[in-house]
Amino acid sequence: MDKIIGFIGCGNMAKAIIGGLIKSNLILPEKILASAKTKDTLEKIEKEYNIETTLDNKEVARVSDYLILAVKPYMHHMILEEIRKEVRKDTIVITIAAGISMDYMKQHLSKDILVVKAMPNTPAMVGEGITALVLDEEIKEEAREEIIDIFNSFGKTEILEENLMDGFSALCGSSPAYVYMMIEAMADGGVMQGIPRKQSYKMAAQAVLGAAKMVLETGTHPGELKDNVCSPKGTTIEAVAKLEERGFRSSIIEAIRVCTEKSKKISE
Repeated sequence: MDKIIGFIGCGNMAKAIIGGLIKSNLILPEKILASAKTKDTLEKIEKEYNIETTLDNKEVARVSDYLILAVKPYMHHMILEEIRKEVRKDTIVITIAAGISMDYMKQHLSKDILVVKAMPNTPAMVGEGITALVLDEEIKEEAREEIIDIFNSFGKTEILEENLMDGFSALCGSSPAYVYMMIEAMADGGVMQGIPRKQSYKMAAQAVLGAAKMVLETGTHPGELKDNVCSPKGTTIEAVAKLEERGFRSSIIEAIRVCTEKSKKISE
């Protein structure tokens, strides 16, 4: 990709994206420019990724073809006001902050500026993220593909309508926490049966990873995969029955519902 990608903000998610871009060879390090508040942060970023850095947000805005705002939601107003006169008309501005709408971006930049709303989840930090993208309707096909490639460099992407982003936040943004809780509980169960804790965590995590990979790579319905493990009068169906008795599936569905409602309130 022969474009300049700029980052305003160098937190964990920005580093995950930068790392993905470089590792995938999608773009050369010298085509990436990042800004941050402190020299110390920039020195660490330069050393780790060998990219150009600056303390000047306006400089990043001026030169970027794709400008990624990797700052907290409450900082957007200040950053957008700072750079609004510097952003070129052909630059596409991408926010990765929860609760920041497309209209908000355009109001604080210009209605003519093309914007993207992206929501990567934290497994992006190990190259296994899932990102939802809301793309401005005016973005041309070539740019659409390049933006998708940027976020595919550290995982997978899905294109969504903006009104579905709160649901995505609950389903994918917050769900690593649910899965970590399940892995912890599985490992505790293993420890109860005498398996050393360190091994129990490792085995539980690998079991979850393998199960997820089966869903993704076989294309088989999760219910059918579950049925395949459950032999008649076997141990697994006994465990599944107990999970159903305790409301395992309904509790997860309810968690996603309340998480979505909370996300909607925050967005308002």
